[in-house]
Amino acid sequence: MNLLHRLRRLDIGHLGRAALLVMALFVLSRLLGLARQMVIGALFGTGGDLDAYLAANRVADTVFLVVAGGALGSAFIPTFTDYLAQDDREGAWRLASAVVNLALLVLTVVAALTAAAAPLLVRTVIAPGFTPAQQALTVSLLRLMLVAPVIFGVSGIVMGALNAHQHFLLPALAPSVYNLSIIGGAWLLKPRLGVRGMAVGVVVGAFLHLLVQVPGLLRYGARYVPTLGLSDPGVREVGRLLAPRMLGTAITQLNFIVNNSLASRMGEGAVSAINYAWLLMLLPQGVFAQAVGTAAFPTFAAQAAKGERGQMRTTLARTLRAVFALCLPATVGLLVLGRPLVALLFERGAFGDSSTEAVAWALAFYALGLMGHSGLEIITRAFYALHDTRTPVLVGGVAMGLNVALSLTLPTLFRAGGWPPHAGLALANSLATLLELIALLGLIRRRLGGLEGRLLAASLTRSGLAALVMGVLLVIWQAFWGDFSPLVVGGGGALLGAGVYALLAYVFHAYPSRDRAG
Repeated sequence: MNLLHRLRRLDIGHLGRAALLVMALFVLSRLLGLARQMVIGALFGTGGDLDAYLAANRVADTVFLVVAGGALGSAFIPTFTDYLAQDDREGAWRLASAVVNLALLVLTVVAALTAAAAPLLVRTVIAPGFTPAQQALTVSLLRLMLVAPVIFGVSGIVMGALNAHQHFLLPALAPSVYNLSIIGGAWLLKPRLGVRGMAVGVVVGAFLHLLVQVPGLLRYGARYVPTLGLSDPGVREVGRLLAPRMLGTAITQLNFIVNNSLASRMGEGAVSAINYAWLLMLLPQGVFAQAVGTAAFPTFAAQAAKGERGQMRTTLARTLRAVFALCLPATVGLLVLGRPLVALLFERGAFGDSSTEAVAWALAFYALGLMGHSGLEIITRAFYALHDTRTPVLVGGVAMGLNVALSLTLPTLFRAGGWPPHAGLALANSLATLLELIALLGLIRRRLGGLEGRLLAASLTRSGLAALVMGVLLVIWQAFWGDFSPLVVGGGGALLGAGVYALLAYVFHAYPSRDRAG
């Protein structure tokens, strides 16, 4: 069966199977990511060296994400899929080759310029509140880790090409290999290199992230063409879609840089605390929303390429209902069990009770934005499939302005109220993200002629009721077992909550079914 025929047969059942595969592999990746943070927490706690590593890693991530990363993937996959839908495989691989070559060229130049300007950037923008020793360490780490974005640029395009072929196994395995490399760098190299061991792990992990996907390219007969393709219509289309998406990604990353910069003025460990909390919030977001969004994007793109707006509307609506039904209980669970879960996962070695308290405060307020972040993973991909990268960027720009404004005001209010100021940064992010989701939901509803609003409202009501009952039971659980170990309170509570919600969601019909989706 050729690829063109497969694209024509895409349906919700296929998307569901792909989503389950990707979700399973994302669970593996997130568990390894959690193990990575546990190792890092035990070795480095929330100290100044880890603050420097996280600040440097944020900049390296920004270089990749703005120039290539999600921005390039969202522009590349719909265009690449258009070639496949026309059964033009030669044109598709010529496009992929040109995009790889351009990404390598641009990323190498940007990484070199960033490395040269690193001392100035660290002192004035990235971490102005760090001590001189911390700033010097940040510069050293940043220059080493800037190798990784160049490699990830190629790996991200390979991932997009494989996803466009409805191949999700190797791309979803790649992050797990990356996490293992960082764990190895932290654990094995710390005695000799300290925090620099993790930086070595980042670079090695980037190479492995690419190499693990190469067999997939061979399977689909990928052909490399040494061209920049500047006059190629496909490359121009990718460029047209990429420009606003790059701006949107830059806006998102600017939020993180602003938060890190403000947190660097809030005392040692603040940068680490918001990073631990952010990654814990991303655990359910990655397992549920990012996995489903990764599987859904090629389907959205294929449906949009064939002009099947009604089918795309149904697919998007059912995807949103499923993701929200999974993320609501995760939000409640993080709010109620946040502190014992942080203690269970991280409180050992250099990570003490004060670190647990700092992370738990930030986690509670990041959890409020879980629904927003999860919904955006799905909604933005629907816009990209329609070859519209401008709308999410414009809405994201407004949300970024709101986030910065709140980040400048809420920490002061939190400090005045006796709450840790870095938690105000987490609340600012959550509020801005929720408003961004609401705006994009309204806009995509107009584009697709509806979004099965009654079914969505009914699903949210059922899921919300089940999550509320679960939350009340977890509060009682914590009050009764609060003096016991975090394993009992956090681990036992998480299992209890998952079981109760699964039962109630089944009884209340919270999960979307094919029949109700119509």
